[in-house]
Amino acid sequence: MKAVVNVFLKEGVLDPQGKAAAHALGSLGFKGVNEVRIGKQIVIDLDATSKEEALKEVEQMSETLLANTVIEDYTIEIKE
Repeated sequence: MKAVVNVFLKEGVLDPQGKAAAHALGSLGFKGVNEVRIGKQIVIDLDATSKEEALKEVEQMSETLLANTVIEDYTIEIKE
């Protein structure tokens, strides 16, 4: 099974990389870009017997190491 964890800054947390990307897109002529948020994606190959087991394990990984839950949120998608 594969788990895809998307980690991104919480609303209200300053995102200087996102601001720089939004500015650069505007400079390149892309109009209508109101905001850009930069995050990271982590793909984990797991040996798990069920989606529920995989989700539980990846939630623990995310809370413990993969995301700084003070300033970041995350989503998890499990693929068989």
